Amino acid sequence: MVDTEKYGPWAVITGGSEGVGAAFALQLAEAGVNLMLIARKPGPLQETAAKARALGVEVRTLALDLLASGAAGEIIAAVSDVDVGLLVHNAGANSHGHEFLDGDLAGFQGVIDLNVTVPLALAHHFGARMKERRCGGILLVGSMAGYLGAARQSVYGGVKAFGRVFAEGLWLELREYGVDVLELVLGVTRTPSMERAGLNFDLPGLLVAEPADVAREGLRHLADGPVWVAGGNDAGVRHRSGVDRAGLVLAAHEAMTRLLPKV
Repeated sequence: MVDTEKYGPWAVITGGSEGVGAAFALQLAEAGVNLMLIARKPGPLQETAAKARALGVEVRTLALDLLASGAAGEIIAAVSDVDVGLLVHNAGANSHGHEFLDGDLAGFQGVIDLNVTVPLALAHHFGARMKERRCGGILLVGSMAGYLGAARQSVYGGVKAFGRVFAEGLWLELREYGVDVLELVLGVTRTPSMERAGLNFDLPGLLVAEPADVAREGLRHLADGPVWVAGGNDAGVRHRSGVDRAGLVLAAHEAMTRLLPKV
């Protein structure tokens, strides 16, 4: 399933300790790709690294807050001596979920840095090396939040929309050099972070994806960029892309209130 000649011998995965990131790590390890895993919490990070090493690959870890000054540089330095054929930017949570005027600009800047500043720096560095070797892949994990404005997600939805458009442009620029670019758009996924947020997975009619299935779908369609909608959410994305923006936003807000009553 994974073209190790094209996407190996090393992959860099941000947010690689649990959920979808851990699923990417284990599936790439099964394929024989060595891993550089980055995550904020050292405990889950080491657990995932141990599972990947048991599959026979080399694994490096970096317990790092991506909002720390110089984070991208630390990641780049940690793999400066190996050939990275795949970048998976999976870290991208709504780290400051407030209504815009009730939050603070520093917190919102963190959302922007996590979802825009850091992935741009990593894509710029690793993409240049992939372009030079004329093969590789950049996978940016996106969200359906980027298709529709939402309360408490005005900045988060905006950066996710940016990520999709950026991926489309980068895909155009790199395809002639044999470098694949994909934004993998996620809907509701049963991850530990979503569970901690109190998301109601049992809401009737809710389409819920599993991390392993989402990661498998992303790796399978890495060459089918610039955008791939995971988990059977194609109809939902088409609906969110309609022209009646006020009606769509209001209807989605009502649905989100049932899903997360605190919204």
